[in-house]
Amino acid sequence: MTLTQLQNTLRLTYGIVPIVAGLDKFTNLLTNWTNYLGSNASHLPLDGAVFMKVVGVIEIIAGITVLLRPALGAVIVMAWLICIALSLLISGNYLDVAVRDLLMAMGAFTLVQLTRNVSPAKAIATQ
Repeated sequence: MTLTQLQNTLRLTYGIVPIVAGLDKFTNLLTNWTNYLGSNASHLPLDGAVFMKVVGVIEIIAGITVLLRPALGAVIVMAWLICIALSLLISGNYLDVAVRDLLMAMGAFTLVQLTRNVSPAKAIATQ
């Protein structure tokens, strides 16, 4: 597998997964997303379900950004995943998800590096 193929695989992964997760914030087919808010939900200015729909829109935008501008989008997804993981670690809940999100953030970082190094001219155009 070439570096370009690896970069494209990661671009599709980090583009599609946030879009699917974001869309699921409106349907809750994969999980009940408000459960991840736990006791933090009482501190939100919005109802938990409404908050998760806002999160869903952000995730959809982040996924589309990865597909169109992989270096920029991957940085956004990486930061988003780190924030989610830190929130879960602080809450002491869903620690398995926190670890998974940190590992996914490392994959997004890898996508940034591949995008910048596979073809420097292409990377500049996609940032």
